Amino acid sequence: MTALSFDETGVDVVHEGTEFRLEKDLIEEATRKSYVDVTDHEVLQIVEESPSLSGEPRRIGDIV
Repeated sequence: MTALSFDETGVDVVHEGTEFRLEKDLIEEATRKSYVDVTDHEVLQIVEESPSLSGEPRRIGDIV
């Protein structure tokens, strides 16, 4: 299970018991998109190799 917590400067992640942070710049570089246009599903795909995606993807700009 992976938990994502979004704010204006990045994402706090808890993945398989390990806590870490993905900074805004890293997410933008990995997706080649503006941070606010990246979706929660895209962030999950950065963290997990084969994530189980459910529901509609939500833009970070709509979350924060």
